[in-house]
Amino acid sequence: MSRPERTGPRTGSGFGRLLVTVYGVLAFAAIGRSSYELATKFSEAPVAYSLSTLSAVVYVLATLALAKGGPRWRAVAWATVAFEAVGVIAVGAASAAAPDVFGETTVWSGFGQGYGYVPLVLPFVGLWWLWHTRPGRSGAVRDPEDGSAHDSSTTSPPEA
Repeated sequence: MSRPERTGPRTGSGFGRLLVTVYGVLAFAAIGRSSYELATKFSEAPVAYSLSTLSAVVYVLATLALAKGGPRWRAVAWATVAFEAVGVIAVGAASAAAPDVFGETTVWSGFGQGYGYVPLVLPFVGLWWLWHTRPGRSGAVRDPEDGSAHDSSTTSPPEA
C-alpha cells in the first residue's frame, strides 16, 4: 500500500518548524497555567479557567497537527487554528468591552496581551502557512531528486 504523492510543501518543514516550535511553547505555557488554575482556584472564575484549558487543548492539537501535516492532520490544523483565531478575537473583544466579564484573565484576554500578543498574531500566521503549503497550489513543482514539492517562485533558475 503506497502513500499518496504530496503536491505541496510539508506544514512542519522550513518555516513550519519555527511555527510548530512557537505553538509548542504556547501549548506548554497554556497547559501549565490552566493546570494550576484548575487545581487551585477553579471555583473563583470557572469560565476564565475553562477558557484557559480550552486554549491549552487548542494549542496542543494545533502543534501536533502542524507538525504531522498529513491530509487528516491538515484538516485538524485548519480547524484548530481557525477556532483559535475566532477565540482570541471573541475573548479579546469581550474582555476589552468589559474587563471583568470573565472574572480573571485568560490566555486570550486582551487579545493575548499577557503573552505579548502572540495569541493574536499566531493563528493568522498559522492560517497563512496552511494556505501557503496547501496541496496542489499553483507554483508547486516536484524536486526530481527527492520528489518533494517546492514553490517555483523561490527556486533558482537552472544554470546555463
